[in-house]
Amino acid sequence: MVVQQSKAVWSQLIIHTIFILLTIAMLVPFALVIVISFSDEQSILHNGFRLIPDQFSAAAYHYFLKTPETILRAYGVTILVAVIGTCISLILTSTMGYVLSRRDYGLQRATSFYVFFTMLFNGGLVPFYIMMTQILHLKDSIWALIVPGLLSPFYVLIMKGFMAKIPTEIIESAKVEGAREWRIYTALILPLSKPALATLGLFILFNYWNEWFNALLFINNEKLVPLQLLLVRTMNTLDFITSRPEFASALVTLNVDMGDFPKTSAKFAVAVLSAGPMLLVFPFFQRFFVKGLTIGAIKG
Repeated sequence: MVVQQSKAVWSQLIIHTIFILLTIAMLVPFALVIVISFSDEQSILHNGFRLIPDQFSAAAYHYFLKTPETILRAYGVTILVAVIGTCISLILTSTMGYVLSRRDYGLQRATSFYVFFTMLFNGGLVPFYIMMTQILHLKDSIWALIVPGLLSPFYVLIMKGFMAKIPTEIIESAKVEGAREWRIYTALILPLSKPALATLGLFILFNYWNEWFNALLFINNEKLVPLQLLLVRTMNTLDFITSRPEFASALVTLNVDMGDFPKTSAKFAVAVLSAGPMLLVFPFFQRFFVKGLTIGAIKG
């Protein structure tokens, strides 16, 4: 008995040690990004990347926050797109997943194959651009940032797999009680699908938050530029200026000396500014996210 308890203790110790090491391996790079973003440029050039820099500096953030109204407007556009896009996408994904999960749907196999087929082939960039600009007329519209990401076949199939595990007896009993399809979907299926909805919602939110290519294609109005595209443009401008000595005079307007310009730390500051809000959102979804990882584990 004592030997078994000793083995159990050692097993738990080994498992805990492994997970502690994995956690440290994930946290250290993240901490390094934050520290470097607050590091002095000359210190980085002379001493390299360090978790404890020789000299702290907020020059990189000063550069990006020089005109706060611009970055705040970009944040507003990104938040609006992410919230609206995630809500509509979850509605479309869950409704389509529910239809495909019903065994009494006559075209279940054909429709499922059609959804899967779109994961393998697409029309290409040029037809996509023509459809968005010439047919849907969404150029320079907030919907140009929302519509392309509304429905993902991969997420639809995940939702279908989750809802397919819900016992059909629940649906049949609801029909006996006189409930119609929409009532069954909203009152029974959606509450049981909260883990899947939260998990996919988090993925969709990340996709919208990190999206910048569609904005590059369809947005020319500066008031509709999202955060990620603004940061990409800023970094491209930064690289362009610092790589050409003849543009050193442009840095004078920023009150930054050419030799002390925070080029390296600015790149890490971009990562913090763009990813920071999502790190605050994740803890609220964590308990649903853990359940969503065990999709299909529903007891009847």
